[in-house]
Amino acid sequence: VQLQASGGGLVQAGGSLRLSCAASGGTFSSYFMGWFRQAPGKEREFVAAIRWSTYYADSVKGRFTISTRDNAKNMVYLQMNSLKPEDTAVYYCAAVQNKAGLRLGVPSDWVYWGQGTLVTVSS
Repeated sequence: VQLQASGGGLVQAGGSLRLSCAASGGTFSSYFMGWFRQAPGKEREFVAAIRWSTYYADSVKGRFTISTRDNAKNMVYLQMNSLKPEDTAVYYCAAVQNKAGLRLGVPSDWVYWGQGTLVTVSS
């Protein structure tokens, strides 16, 4: 399984960016696909996930939207609106098959990771 994240960049506060994650090497229709982020000096944190439903961290609810191109989930997107300086981080896409006890918000419960794309929000 390979995940390739792209779409990061520099944006002013209040602006928007769309991240993309290309997934290959597996059949992802039943997987959870997600986004995490890690700011300098901080732990990696959950941002959003999608399987049959969508899940969001409270800090991004109402501003970020996770979606897929189709049910195959070979492309996963994170539309980020109303960006804030505190959204600055390296954003990672991730994937995991559903399993008993899966905790979406815990990075160590996810199995597959992309390489990350840097999002910088200037004030």
